[in-house]
Amino acid sequence: MKRCVARLATAVLALATLGTAPAGAQTYPTKPVTLVVGFAPGGSADILARLIGQKLSASLGQQVIIENKPGAGATIATAAVAAAPADGHTLLFVTSGHAGSAALYPKLGYDPRAAFAPVAKVGATPVVLVAPASGPYRSLGDVIQAARKAPGKLNFAAGGGGATTTNLAAEFLQNEAKFDMQAIPYKGSGPALTALLAGEVDVGFDIPSSALPHIRLGKLRALAVSSKLRSSALPEVPTVAELAVPGFEVTGWFGVLAPAATPPAVLARLNKDINDALHLPDVKERLASLGVEAGGGSPADFARLIDADTKRYGDAIRRLGIKVD
Repeated sequence: MKRCVARLATAVLALATLGTAPAGAQTYPTKPVTLVVGFAPGGSADILARLIGQKLSASLGQQVIIENKPGAGATIATAAVAAAPADGHTLLFVTSGHAGSAALYPKLGYDPRAAFAPVAKVGATPVVLVAPASGPYRSLGDVIQAARKAPGKLNFAAGGGGATTTNLAAEFLQNEAKFDMQAIPYKGSGPALTALLAGEVDVGFDIPSSALPHIRLGKLRALAVSSKLRSSALPEVPTVAELAVPGFEVTGWFGVLAPAATPPAVLARLNKDINDALHLPDVKERLASLGVEAGGGSPADFARLIDADTKRYGDAIRRLGIKVD
Protein backbone atom coordinates (compact mmCIF):
# COMPACT_ATOMS: atom_id res chain seq x y z
CA MET A 1 0.00 0.00 0.00
CA LYS A 2 2.80 2.40 0.90
CA ARG A 3 4.50 1.57 -2.40
CA CYS A 4 1.30 2.42 -4.34
CA VAL A 5 0.93 5.71 -2.46
CA ALA A 6 4.56 6.54 -3.25
CA ARG A 7 4.06 5.80 -6.93
CA LEU A 8 0.92 7.96 -7.00
CA ALA A 9 2.77 10.82 -5.33
CA THR A 10 5.58 10.54 -7.87
CA ALA A 11 3.10 10.65 -10.75
CA VAL A 12 1.35 13.69 -9.29
CA LEU A 13 4.72 15.44 -8.83
CA ALA A 14 5.67 14.68 -12.41
CA LEU A 15 2.41 16.15 -13.69
CA ALA A 16 2.89 19.21 -11.51
CA THR A 17 6.40 19.66 -12.88
CA LEU A 18 5.09 19.54 -16.46
CA GLY A 19 2.53 22.14 -15.52
CA THR A 20 5.24 24.57 -14.48
CA ALA A 21 7.16 24.33 -17.77
CA PRO A 22 7.31 27.58 -19.76
CA ALA A 23 4.06 28.15 -21.60
CA GLY A 24 5.90 28.69 -24.84
CA ALA A 25 7.33 25.19 -24.71
CA GLN A 26 3.89 23.60 -24.87
CA THR A 27 1.66 26.03 -26.78
CA TYR A 28 3.92 27.87 -29.27
CA PRO A 29 2.94 28.95 -31.83
CA THR A 30 -0.65 29.94 -31.19
CA LYS A 31 -1.07 32.04 -34.35
CA PRO A 32 0.73 32.80 -37.64
CA VAL A 33 4.38 33.82 -37.32
CA THR A 34 5.65 36.93 -39.11
CA LEU A 35 9.20 36.84 -40.46
CA VAL A 36 10.22 40.43 -41.21
CA VAL A 37 12.75 41.14 -43.96
CA GLY A 38 14.41 44.55 -44.15
CA PHE A 39 14.76 44.51 -47.93
CA ALA A 40 12.51 44.65 -50.97
CA PRO A 41 11.05 41.48 -52.51
CA GLY A 42 13.19 39.62 -55.02
CA GLY A 43 16.55 40.09 -53.33
CA SER A 44 18.77 37.50 -51.70
CA ALA A 45 17.46 37.99 -48.15
CA ASP A 46 13.87 37.79 -49.39
CA ILE A 47 14.55 34.62 -51.41
CA LEU A 48 16.14 32.83 -48.46
CA ALA A 49 13.56 34.06 -45.95
CA ARG A 50 10.79 32.62 -48.11
CA LEU A 51 12.62 29.32 -48.45
CA ILE A 52 13.04 28.96 -44.68
CA GLY A 53 9.59 30.39 -43.97
CA GLN A 54 7.95 27.73 -46.12
CA LYS A 55 9.66 24.94 -44.16
CA LEU A 56 8.87 26.55 -40.81
CA SER A 57 5.20 26.80 -41.78
CA ALA A 58 5.16 23.01 -42.13
CA SER A 59 7.10 22.22 -38.96
CA LEU A 60 5.37 24.78 -36.72
CA GLY A 61 1.87 24.02 -37.93
CA GLN A 62 1.18 27.73 -38.42
CA GLN A 63 1.63 29.92 -41.47
CA VAL A 64 4.88 31.91 -41.58
CA ILE A 65 4.17 35.25 -43.26
CA ILE A 66 7.05 37.09 -44.95
CA GLU A 67 6.73 40.84 -44.39
CA ASN A 68 9.07 43.13 -46.34
CA LYS A 69 9.95 46.43 -44.63
CA PRO A 70 12.71 47.89 -46.81
CA GLY A 71 14.66 51.08 -46.22
CA ALA A 72 17.52 52.66 -44.27
CA GLY A 73 19.82 49.65 -44.51
CA ALA A 74 17.19 47.36 -42.96
CA THR A 75 17.02 49.45 -39.77
CA ILE A 76 13.30 50.21 -40.25
CA ALA A 77 12.48 46.51 -40.13
CA THR A 78 14.91 45.91 -37.29
CA ALA A 79 13.39 48.66 -35.14
CA ALA A 80 9.91 47.24 -35.72
CA VAL A 81 10.90 43.76 -34.55
CA ALA A 82 12.86 45.13 -31.59
CA ALA A 83 9.60 46.69 -30.37
CA ALA A 84 7.45 43.63 -31.08
CA PRO A 85 6.14 41.28 -28.37
CA ALA A 86 8.80 38.77 -27.35
CA ASP A 87 6.66 35.69 -27.85
CA GLY A 88 8.22 34.17 -30.97
CA HIS A 89 5.42 35.28 -33.29
CA THR A 90 7.48 38.14 -34.80
CA LEU A 91 10.98 37.31 -36.03
CA LEU A 92 13.65 39.15 -38.02
CA PHE A 93 15.56 37.79 -41.00
CA VAL A 94 18.96 39.51 -41.04
CA THR A 95 22.10 39.74 -43.12
CA SER A 96 25.61 40.25 -41.77
CA GLY A 97 25.16 43.98 -42.35
CA HIS A 98 23.21 43.92 -39.08
CA ALA A 99 26.57 43.63 -37.31
CA GLY A 100 27.71 47.01 -38.65
CA SER A 101 24.54 48.99 -38.06
CA ALA A 102 25.44 50.34 -34.62
CA ALA A 103 28.64 51.91 -35.96
CA LEU A 104 26.96 53.28 -39.07
CA TYR A 105 23.79 54.58 -37.42
CA PRO A 106 24.70 56.05 -34.02
CA LYS A 107 21.10 57.19 -33.34
CA LEU A 108 19.23 53.97 -33.97
CA GLY A 109 17.07 54.04 -30.86
CA TYR A 110 17.78 50.37 -30.16
CA ASP A 111 20.87 48.24 -29.54
CA PRO A 112 21.30 45.83 -32.48
CA ARG A 113 22.87 43.25 -30.19
CA ALA A 114 21.08 43.67 -26.86
CA ALA A 115 17.62 44.04 -28.38
CA PHE A 116 17.70 40.59 -29.97
CA ALA A 117 18.17 36.93 -29.17
CA PRO A 118 20.00 34.96 -31.88
CA VAL A 119 17.98 32.01 -33.20
CA ALA A 120 20.03 30.43 -35.98
CA LYS A 121 22.44 31.12 -38.81
CA VAL A 122 20.82 30.19 -42.12
CA GLY A 123 23.77 30.43 -44.49
CA ALA A 124 26.86 32.22 -45.74
CA THR A 125 27.75 33.67 -49.13
CA PRO A 126 30.27 35.90 -50.92
CA VAL A 127 29.50 39.16 -52.68
CA VAL A 128 29.83 39.26 -56.47
CA LEU A 129 30.77 42.34 -58.51
CA VAL A 130 28.62 42.45 -61.65
CA ALA A 131 28.31 44.70 -64.69
CA PRO A 132 25.82 44.82 -67.58
CA ALA A 133 26.92 42.40 -70.30
CA SER A 134 26.33 45.13 -72.88
CA GLY A 135 28.57 47.59 -71.02
CA PRO A 136 32.29 48.31 -71.29
CA TYR A 137 33.49 46.56 -68.12
CA ARG A 138 34.76 43.04 -68.72
CA SER A 139 36.97 42.63 -65.63
CA LEU A 140 37.66 44.03 -62.17
CA GLY A 141 40.75 45.64 -63.66
CA ASP A 142 38.59 47.57 -66.13
CA VAL A 143 36.47 48.95 -63.29
CA ILE A 144 39.47 49.94 -61.16
CA GLN A 145 41.22 51.60 -64.09
CA ALA A 146 38.15 53.61 -65.09
CA ALA A 147 37.45 54.66 -61.50
CA ARG A 148 41.03 55.83 -60.99
CA LYS A 149 40.90 57.90 -64.18
CA ALA A 150 37.74 59.70 -63.07
CA PRO A 151 37.33 59.47 -59.28
CA GLY A 152 33.69 59.55 -58.21
CA LYS A 153 32.32 59.46 -61.77
CA LEU A 154 31.52 55.74 -61.86
CA ASN A 155 28.62 54.68 -59.70
CA PHE A 156 27.59 51.40 -58.16
CA ALA A 157 24.44 49.82 -56.79
CA ALA A 158 24.52 47.92 -53.52
CA GLY A 159 21.09 46.70 -52.46
CA GLY A 160 20.02 48.11 -49.12
CA GLY A 161 22.94 50.52 -48.81
CA GLY A 162 24.21 51.41 -45.36
CA ALA A 163 25.66 48.58 -43.31
CA THR A 164 24.64 45.81 -45.69
CA THR A 165 27.37 43.33 -46.62
CA THR A 166 27.15 44.31 -50.29
CA ASN A 167 27.69 48.00 -49.54
CA LEU A 168 30.49 47.32 -47.06
CA ALA A 169 32.21 44.99 -49.53
CA ALA A 170 32.18 47.85 -52.05
CA GLU A 171 33.59 50.29 -49.50
CA PHE A 172 36.31 47.89 -48.34
CA LEU A 173 37.33 47.16 -51.95
CA GLN A 174 37.58 50.84 -52.83
CA ASN A 175 39.67 51.53 -49.76
CA GLU A 176 42.08 48.63 -50.28
CA ALA A 177 42.40 48.92 -54.07
CA LYS A 178 42.66 52.73 -53.92
CA PHE A 179 39.85 53.94 -56.15
CA ASP A 180 36.63 55.88 -55.69
CA MET A 181 33.07 55.35 -56.95
CA GLN A 182 29.72 56.90 -56.09
CA ALA A 183 27.27 54.73 -54.14
CA ILE A 184 23.65 54.69 -55.32
CA PRO A 185 21.51 53.18 -52.54
CA TYR A 186 18.45 51.04 -53.23
CA LYS A 187 15.97 49.34 -50.91
CA GLY A 188 17.20 45.86 -51.75
CA SER A 189 18.83 43.65 -54.35
CA GLY A 190 15.70 43.55 -56.51
CA PRO A 191 15.52 47.31 -57.22
CA ALA A 192 19.32 47.53 -57.45
CA LEU A 193 19.50 44.81 -60.10
CA THR A 194 16.61 46.37 -62.01
CA ALA A 195 18.52 49.66 -62.15
CA LEU A 196 21.71 47.89 -63.19
CA LEU A 197 19.98 45.99 -65.99
CA ALA A 198 18.40 49.23 -67.18
CA GLY A 199 21.81 50.91 -67.39
CA GLU A 200 21.07 53.41 -64.64
CA VAL A 201 24.26 52.43 -62.77
CA ASP A 202 27.65 51.22 -63.98
CA VAL A 203 28.30 48.20 -61.76
CA GLY A 204 26.69 46.41 -58.83
CA PHE A 205 27.69 44.51 -55.73
CA ASP A 206 25.27 41.74 -54.91
CA ILE A 207 24.81 38.26 -53.52
CA PRO A 208 25.00 35.35 -56.02
CA SER A 209 21.50 34.19 -55.07
CA SER A 210 20.07 37.42 -56.54
CA ALA A 211 22.46 37.97 -59.43
CA LEU A 212 22.84 34.39 -60.71
CA PRO A 213 19.66 34.26 -62.84
CA HIS A 214 20.78 37.37 -64.75
CA ILE A 215 24.35 36.08 -65.05
CA ARG A 216 23.11 32.75 -66.45
CA LEU A 217 20.88 34.54 -68.95
CA GLY A 218 23.87 36.53 -70.16
CA LYS A 219 22.44 39.88 -69.06
CA LEU A 220 25.06 40.51 -66.37
CA ARG A 221 28.77 39.77 -66.38
CA ALA A 222 30.33 38.51 -63.12
CA LEU A 223 33.72 40.18 -62.62
CA ALA A 224 34.92 38.99 -59.20
CA VAL A 225 33.78 37.45 -55.93
CA SER A 226 34.69 38.67 -52.46
CA SER A 227 35.28 35.32 -50.74
CA LYS A 228 38.67 33.83 -49.88
CA LEU A 229 38.03 30.96 -52.29
CA ARG A 230 36.03 30.89 -55.51
CA SER A 231 32.30 30.37 -55.20
CA SER A 232 30.96 26.89 -56.00
CA ALA A 233 28.11 28.60 -57.87
CA LEU A 234 30.54 30.70 -59.96
CA PRO A 235 33.70 28.59 -60.17
CA GLU A 236 34.92 30.37 -63.30
CA VAL A 237 34.84 33.80 -61.62
CA PRO A 238 38.10 34.83 -59.90
CA THR A 239 38.30 36.30 -56.41
CA VAL A 240 39.23 39.88 -55.62
CA ALA A 241 42.27 38.44 -53.82
CA GLU A 242 43.43 36.76 -57.03
CA LEU A 243 42.97 39.86 -59.15
CA ALA A 244 43.73 42.96 -57.14
CA VAL A 245 43.98 42.78 -53.34
CA PRO A 246 45.80 39.78 -51.84
CA GLY A 247 44.05 38.54 -48.70
CA PHE A 248 40.80 40.37 -49.45
CA GLU A 249 37.77 38.60 -48.01
CA VAL A 250 34.21 39.66 -47.26
CA THR A 251 31.71 36.90 -46.61
CA GLY A 252 28.12 37.66 -45.76
CA TRP A 253 25.70 35.60 -43.73
CA PHE A 254 21.97 35.30 -43.17
CA GLY A 255 20.14 34.40 -40.01
CA VAL A 256 17.07 34.71 -37.83
CA LEU A 257 16.72 36.82 -34.69
CA ALA A 258 13.93 37.21 -32.15
CA PRO A 259 13.18 40.00 -29.66
CA ALA A 260 15.55 39.69 -26.69
CA ALA A 261 13.06 38.48 -24.06
CA THR A 262 11.69 35.61 -26.17
CA PRO A 263 11.36 32.49 -23.95
CA PRO A 264 14.32 30.08 -24.22
CA ALA A 265 11.95 27.20 -25.01
CA VAL A 266 10.62 29.08 -28.03
CA LEU A 267 14.13 29.92 -29.22
CA ALA A 268 15.12 26.26 -28.86
CA ARG A 269 12.09 25.15 -30.89
CA LEU A 270 12.82 27.61 -33.67
CA ASN A 271 16.51 26.72 -33.71
CA LYS A 272 15.72 23.01 -34.02
CA ASP A 273 13.21 23.55 -36.80
CA ILE A 274 15.59 25.77 -38.79
CA ASN A 275 18.43 23.28 -38.37
CA ASP A 276 16.12 20.48 -39.49
CA ALA A 277 15.08 22.50 -42.53
CA LEU A 278 18.69 23.16 -43.52
CA HIS A 279 19.30 19.40 -43.64
CA LEU A 280 16.41 18.70 -46.02
CA PRO A 281 17.70 17.56 -49.45
CA ASP A 282 15.60 20.09 -51.40
CA VAL A 283 16.76 22.97 -49.19
CA LYS A 284 20.42 21.94 -49.49
CA GLU A 285 20.05 21.70 -53.26
CA ARG A 286 18.35 25.09 -53.46
CA LEU A 287 20.99 26.80 -51.30
CA ALA A 288 23.80 25.29 -53.37
CA SER A 289 22.16 26.52 -56.59
CA LEU A 290 22.13 30.02 -55.10
CA GLY A 291 25.77 29.90 -54.06
CA VAL A 292 24.86 29.83 -50.37
CA GLU A 293 26.64 27.57 -47.91
CA ALA A 294 24.10 26.13 -45.45
CA GLY A 295 24.39 27.40 -41.88
CA GLY A 296 22.98 25.81 -38.77
CA GLY A 297 24.33 25.39 -35.25
CA SER A 298 23.11 26.62 -31.89
CA PRO A 299 21.92 30.11 -30.89
CA ALA A 300 25.22 30.46 -28.99
CA ASP A 301 27.17 29.71 -32.18
CA PHE A 302 25.25 32.41 -34.01
CA ALA A 303 25.75 34.85 -31.13
CA ARG A 304 29.52 34.40 -31.32
CA LEU A 305 29.48 35.10 -35.05
CA ILE A 306 27.41 38.26 -34.58
CA ASP A 307 29.71 39.48 -31.80
CA ALA A 308 32.85 38.87 -33.87
CA ASP A 309 31.47 40.68 -36.94
CA THR A 310 30.06 43.53 -34.84
CA LYS A 311 33.61 44.28 -33.75
CA ARG A 312 35.11 43.71 -37.21
CA TYR A 313 32.57 45.80 -39.10
CA GLY A 314 32.38 48.45 -36.42
CA ASP A 315 36.15 48.91 -36.34
CA ALA A 316 36.31 49.10 -40.15
CA ILE A 317 33.42 51.56 -40.45
CA ARG A 318 34.97 53.90 -37.90
CA ARG A 319 38.47 53.54 -39.35
CA LEU A 320 37.34 54.26 -42.90
CA GLY A 321 34.96 57.01 -41.82
CA ILE A 322 32.02 55.42 -43.65
CA LYS A 323 28.85 57.44 -43.17
CA VAL A 324 25.31 57.43 -44.52
CA ASP A 325 23.38 60.45 -45.68
